Amino acid sequence: MPNIHKLNNGITLITDLVNTVETVSVGMWNKVGARNERKEINGVAHLLEHMAFKGTVNRSATDIANEVEMVGNSHNAYTSREITAYYMSGLKENVDLSIDVISDILQNSTFDSKELDKERGVILQEIGMYADEPDSIVTDKFDELAYPNQPMGRSILGSSEIIKSISRDEVEGFMKSFYNPKKMVFSVSGNFKEDKIIKLIEDKFQNLPQGNDDYIPPSIYEGGEYREEKKLEQVKLLLGFESVDIHSDLYYATRVYSALLGSGMSSRLFQEIREKRGLVYSIYSSGDFFSDSGIFYVYAGTGHKEVKELIPVLCDQLNIDANSFTEEELIKTKAKFKVGILKSEESISSRCRSNATNYLMHNKIRTTDEFISKIDAVQLEDLEKARKNFIKSNLTVSSIGPIQNLETAELIKRRLS
Repeated sequence: MPNIHKLNNGITLITDLVNTVETVSVGMWNKVGARNERKEINGVAHLLEHMAFKGTVNRSATDIANEVEMVGNSHNAYTSREITAYYMSGLKENVDLSIDVISDILQNSTFDSKELDKERGVILQEIGMYADEPDSIVTDKFDELAYPNQPMGRSILGSSEIIKSISRDEVEGFMKSFYNPKKMVFSVSGNFKEDKIIKLIEDKFQNLPQGNDDYIPPSIYEGGEYREEKKLEQVKLLLGFESVDIHSDLYYATRVYSALLGSGMSSRLFQEIREKRGLVYSIYSSGDFFSDSGIFYVYAGTGHKEVKELIPVLCDQLNIDANSFTEEELIKTKAKFKVGILKSEESISSRCRSNATNYLMHNKIRTTDEFISKIDAVQLEDLEKARKNFIKSNLTVSSIGPIQNLETAELIKRRLS
């Protein structure tokens, strides 16, 4: 079981000793993300994350890359709706370097204007790449419809216009306003000496930002429809509903329902829609779960003729009372979860990330046994409660491609009960 340390510098440190490996993964996870952005600087959290490795008062961007990779370490970062993370993995003898670099980028970044302009160009290329991908367009439009006129519905990347105009002061200002040790978890997993790690984190992180901006607008789901006629080989379709947040009593049941319905080759959607009818190449169900909201959705890629048959069949599957599912299906789905959980336990980097995100979102670390027991406790009647909970909500439908035969969201909603 990982140990939790509340340090004098305000950081929560999680140490997870695995002495059977030769590596260590470390990182700082911040409870700050795209949902903290005001409209006029949408994309700044992601831009800030990109800039972190672009030079400090002690190291240039090239210095950071060379120093890290000289010893075989890997480093990366990510921005999500609610979390931004900076992390590194390497041999156990190089853990000091990993911690030093992360402490440097979070306390001494210069946000050099020339580097900012270059990284602006990189992100504009990233935005352009996704704009060429129909799946990405459908996803972005789906989010906009589900959460209109609020940070949760805006692109994490931001728009090209805003990225071009965000100033250096706005990037640095976002860090100074929102980053704070009380929102930070430093996570360490692998082979290390705990006393040494505690001292390093105490000593190295003495000058973190002390931001006190608490702008976190609530997530308000609405739903709607986006249709884009485009010359493509397939209709790309996302169909979804309001679901539960990560704290809900129906959270685990919703995840199990989603997996049983549309995860894997033996799932109901795959068997009924692809294997029996050949209507799609890809179809699956999934969900996005946040601290105060959630979405359940089905993705499908299908032909312009096939979409006419797909919608009634898909709605029929969503209308099935989950109490009629078999115990065999439930056992099989639970087994998939258990394998996935146990596999992630065997990855040092996965453990490092999981410990940090669990603590940030739940204020505790959920053990493997706890997670498995929650999954094991789900019964068929719980799946039906989860299904009934989302099926009654407003519908969100996002589509692109040859959509002449795709029913409107209003007609699709009439098929659902």
